[in-house]
Amino acid sequence: MAKYSSKPVVVALAPEELDARFADFTALQHKIDELPADERAKLGQVEFTADSIVINTPQVGAITLRVSERKPGFFRLTAENSPVPMFINIVYRPNGTGSEIYGEMDVEIPVMLRPLIGPTLQKAVDNFGNLFASMA
Repeated sequence: MAKYSSKPVVVALAPEELDARFADFTALQHKIDELPADERAKLGQVEFTADSIVINTPQVGAITLRVSERKPGFFRLTAENSPVPMFINIVYRPNGTGSEIYGEMDVEIPVMLRPLIGPTLQKAVDNFGNLFASMA
């Protein structure tokens, strides 16, 4: 598996508050709906359910990222309908009066394809880290 990590982003909420905020993803849908049209267009069609995120892209179609593990300061999303096995971890830990949050992606791709699609996967995990930091 190849592993990609986003840069940490500091948010003003404690890890316990983030646990509560990310316990049910449906509460996050309004944040997407409130984004300006150009920002929403960059994300594509995204829908939140209680325990999953459904992303619909023209290239791949609908991919569901479902919570497969949840514990304080961490949750793991497992991709369903993905062309390759993929996991996205969102990790947050105390940092001063707030939290530091970042994303990690584990994806199974052949070694020879990593130089070709690695930059795109790095950009995707950066976007996920920023997405959850902005929703905090």
